[in-house]
Amino acid sequence: MANDERTIAAARTQWEQKRVAPALKRGPERRELFTTSSGIAVKREYDPGDLNGFNFLDDLGFPGDYPFTRGVQPTMYRGRLWTMRQYAGFGDAEESNRRYRYLFDNGQTGLSVAFDLPTQMGRDPDHQLARGEVGRVGVSIASLEDMETLLAGLPLDRISASMTINATASILLALYLAVAQKRGVGWDKLNGTIQNDILKEYVARGTYIYPPRGSMRIITDIFAFASREVPNWNTISISGYHIREAGSTAVQELAFTLADGIAYVEAALKAGLKIDEFASRLSFFFNVHNNFFEEIAKFRAARRLWARIMKERFKAADERSMMMRFHAQTAGSTLTAQQVDNNVVRVTLQALAAVLGGAQSLHTNSKDEALALPSENSALLALRTQQLIAYESEVTDTVDPLGGSYYLETLTNELEQRTREYLNRIDDMGGAVAAIERGFMQREIHNAAFAYQREIESKERIIVGVNSFTAGYEPPGDILKVNPAIEQKQRSRVTRVRAERDQLAAQNSLAAVEQAARDGCNLMPPIIDAVRAWVTLGEIADAMRRVFGEYQPPNEL
Repeated sequence: MANDERTIAAARTQWEQKRVAPALKRGPERRELFTTSSGIAVKREYDPGDLNGFNFLDDLGFPGDYPFTRGVQPTMYRGRLWTMRQYAGFGDAEESNRRYRYLFDNGQTGLSVAFDLPTQMGRDPDHQLARGEVGRVGVSIASLEDMETLLAGLPLDRISASMTINATASILLALYLAVAQKRGVGWDKLNGTIQNDILKEYVARGTYIYPPRGSMRIITDIFAFASREVPNWNTISISGYHIREAGSTAVQELAFTLADGIAYVEAALKAGLKIDEFASRLSFFFNVHNNFFEEIAKFRAARRLWARIMKERFKAADERSMMMRFHAQTAGSTLTAQQVDNNVVRVTLQALAAVLGGAQSLHTNSKDEALALPSENSALLALRTQQLIAYESEVTDTVDPLGGSYYLETLTNELEQRTREYLNRIDDMGGAVAAIERGFMQREIHNAAFAYQREIESKERIIVGVNSFTAGYEPPGDILKVNPAIEQKQRSRVTRVRAERDQLAAQNSLAAVEQAARDGCNLMPPIIDAVRAWVTLGEIADAMRRVFGEYQPPNEL
């Protein structure tokens, strides 16, 4: 027979008197207050009393059932493992294509493309602002020729492609679609994701071009176009990853990501889309940090919150609209240049938290990324980390193995409550766009990052190999170096593409992009026509710059 609350409370009191008090007399605990990275107090122990009022069916339920706390699929990894992605891209398209083939040959199951800064910012490699940045932090893509080279030999109808691109997401998607069409692959056979989350760029990352409201127009055009033409494509990956990398807490990552998600849904509805026409193709992208249990609880709270927001706030009727599907990536900001082998352990713990939290796809960072783009060997080791968890740990044999843990369920509830408090504040400001324009999210993240750094400097927070246990550092010898000749090669290539194309067709298609931006017509068809006519990424971005302008952040930041 189950113990009642009074019996448990009496037993707890006796335990504290007979066991805890003598132990504390013999020696104090390591610190007076234990907290998660979000400042949530962590008690000495958790028991049924911490879940007073907890309703199994309403708050937890079964895997694959609303509110999806325990996962979006009833069998989860017993049926199919998560997609294993390794984020890769550097130099030019040929270099990156070789790395993709290498990773696929070694068991990677999804393509994840990193683009260089000029590509992200809508600048061709021969633009003066691109100097010194071409191919440095990702692959340089300026034309249809580049995209064809990047995807050479990859079966587009059998892979899932993820592109980390935001301000120029419409152009990169258009290039991908144009390559597929040239190969005779129907758009309904394509699976993948464009990040396309511009709001977090204003908050945390900075690779924006246009002001928020113009950017939202482009995003809703993508939603509308893809819902009709590319039905299996995820048109946005609403990203908390970069919010966390900028220094936010887990609660802030969750709250600001969901607030952005709400803003995208509202913009789509305002543009005339129906909630169940597009919501099932929304996806999310989260960070996995070091606080193991808080990260697992964060993912569970995220699913439950999003399901309730979609059902109660937006009146979604299709359960697929309520399911939060997410990609996770281990935390780049936790990687250290000192004692890089320690990063293997950090990444393993973070990856395990993502799996226990129910991620649909996962990227594991490489141990040397605090120093440079990953070497081939370290990228392979990062992939092997996922494979070891998948095939040797057996944590995938049951769904939500930590479900019902007194601590985990309490932490999930607390994260949900604190996130709701943030969402209410943002709603009171007029929503995410207004909050960003006022600098609210930016200031909250700055304050959290400052507090975190202060903890490291005072050694309240130990970072192994950085502020403690510092002996034994040897720099790795196989750091990847991007060939500086890549920049001139890309500059010459884009110049040749412009010279060899049908100039009248290129100019007409470019004018059509600008006119669509002015008239309010959907931008995707003319952008696709433009890339087919060999118009470059920078030229298309400039056409929209002439209409939408460029964003300038608030002065008070």
